[in-house]
Amino acid sequence: MTVSRPPTPAAADAARQTARQRLALIALVLGALAIAFSPIFVRLSEVGPTATGFYRTFLAIPPLWLWWRLRPAVSGPIRVPPLGLLLLPGLLFAGDLFFWHLAIQYTTVANATLLSNFAPVIVTIGAWLVLGEKITGKFVVAMAVAIFGALMLVGASFQLGGDYVFGDLLAFTTAGFYGAYMIAVAKLRGRHGPQELMVWSSIVTSLALLPMVWVMGESLLPATLNGWAILFGLAWLSHALGQGLIAYALGHLPASFSSLVVLIQPVAAAFFGWLWLGEGLQPLQMLGGVVVLIGIVLARRAQLSAAAQPKT
Repeated sequence: MTVSRPPTPAAADAARQTARQRLALIALVLGALAIAFSPIFVRLSEVGPTATGFYRTFLAIPPLWLWWRLRPAVSGPIRVPPLGLLLLPGLLFAGDLFFWHLAIQYTTVANATLLSNFAPVIVTIGAWLVLGEKITGKFVVAMAVAIFGALMLVGASFQLGGDYVFGDLLAFTTAGFYGAYMIAVAKLRGRHGPQELMVWSSIVTSLALLPMVWVMGESLLPATLNGWAILFGLAWLSHALGQGLIAYALGHLPASFSSLVVLIQPVAAAFFGWLWLGEGLQPLQMLGGVVVLIGIVLARRAQLSAAAQPKT
């Protein structure tokens, strides 16, 4: 008869780490699916794009605050966080939303969608320089596959020409802001929980976008109750839940890999647009979605292979 021995402390720690990473990967995928609803909410919104961005973060503050303050480990008065936590992620996310919505006005939606999805390149470079992540050749190949899939997803809708140069530059700017936002969250997650990060970043983002609503000359109030319901759906589903799950995952998974998984968002958004908005899906687009998923799977294998290698 064999006697089972209890696992060693190192083996137990490794098992817990593996379980946390699996949970974080599930959270990351669910977060990407939740933010995939945001283009539908923005399309149906009764206020302007900048005002919609303001409500996306402002209306998300109450549920995020409850998520943070009702945790058993949180007690005592609310303390003012460090300046970096207070400002950096919120300002970067405000830039992402503002330039994304502005890009749509100066270029095609297809161009803006594709070019803004170059954020994984920004995140990978930042993860290497700022976070010290090891980027392997296999991962670079997987990233290229996923981005090529995103290009196929846009398909023939992508247009080149002088009329779209300014808008295309704005879309690239969006990719830079969102990539920097993910790096900032990943960096701060070492010392702060996702709830705290999301609360403060949402406050800063909404405060930064509110004056821009006036600058852009947009109406701040939706005309109907349905308009308010759309804004609450955007805030609670896409931002509080979606971005909250992504912020959680960034504390347990490499930022470079996480940015690629978020490319599920345009794939799911295209599917949701076909399902609820009647937007057609061409065979090339469907194939592009499959290629994106293949790239993500390859990136996951590259990440696991790199983690399994002995450290020197």
